[in-house]
Amino acid sequence: MDRSHRPSPISSEGENRSTVTTFILLGFTEKPELSPLFSSIFLLLYVLTVLGNGWMVTLIRTEQRLHTPMYFFLSNLSLLDLCYSSVIAPKALEAQLQQGKASISLPACAAQMFCFTTLVTAECFLLAAMAYDRFLAICHPLTYTLLMTHKNCIWLVLGAYSCGLVGSIIQTSGTFRLSYCGPNHINHFFCDIPAVLKLSCSNTRLSEVILFASTSVIAIVTTTTISLSYLRVLWNVLWSHSTQGRQKALSTCSSHLTTLSLFYGTAIFMYAQPRNKNGSQDQDKAVSMFYTLVIPLLNPVIYCLRNKDVKEAMKHLLSRKIGSLAMR
Repeated sequence: MDRSHRPSPISSEGENRSTVTTFILLGFTEKPELSPLFSSIFLLLYVLTVLGNGWMVTLIRTEQRLHTPMYFFLSNLSLLDLCYSSVIAPKALEAQLQQGKASISLPACAAQMFCFTTLVTAECFLLAAMAYDRFLAICHPLTYTLLMTHKNCIWLVLGAYSCGLVGSIIQTSGTFRLSYCGPNHINHFFCDIPAVLKLSCSNTRLSEVILFASTSVIAIVTTTTISLSYLRVLWNVLWSHSTQGRQKALSTCSSHLTTLSLFYGTAIFMYAQPRNKNGSQDQDKAVSMFYTLVIPLLNPVIYCLRNKDVKEAMKHLLSRKIGSLAMR
């Protein structure tokens, strides 16, 4: 019988009680011979992610020339990438190094899921805000400074975090309203919603509908905002009589579009699809590693390599640091 339709042996009349108090994270792979390789790769990616995004936040906050709305959003994007990678990295490394013996309590699992989902959802809305910012900058340059004030930028970022919080409350509560009475081995390297749902001994259909519906709403709202913004940008660029203005518009949007493609492609593949109990967990783990570590690592690289302002700011900051050290 399908576990999703099996009644809980300890639940009746709508009661939801859990006998499982601790979960065991199995990590990236259950093959001991591959554990050192996966642990080393994960640790390297995480360290580079922390360094890259930490550097971007520091650079944007300290360099006056980067105190613009676009870079304000970018610094928050780097902060989100840094935070949601850090939420899962310690336990993920422990899970792999201990080979199926890394335990995480049910409250800690719920907390990790809540924080991770909040940050990832907030990033979806932040990327939409960044697309709206580019639309205003390119299509309404004369009123851009009046519309995109520092106060309005703060409100957009707070709105992204608020939406992330609401989405996370819905999804996390939908997962942990269920009963968990064994088995308790999560075939993943962190408490991801689909992996945890597979362990429930309650009927998971409603929770899966909640996950699918909430993720779909988030995806529709943010992708619609992004699509409409960039359609207007594209229209404006096509009808622009200035070749220089056209090239500048495309260059400022190319990095953001690259980030959008990577992030939304993997996130929608992972969450905005009907779940299959017998689906490939190894595939889910590979996709999860991509959007939890590889994309946050790539974002600073994408914006640094393709952005003249960031390159100049980096040179200026480094020259100042070297100069101050030389004076000592």
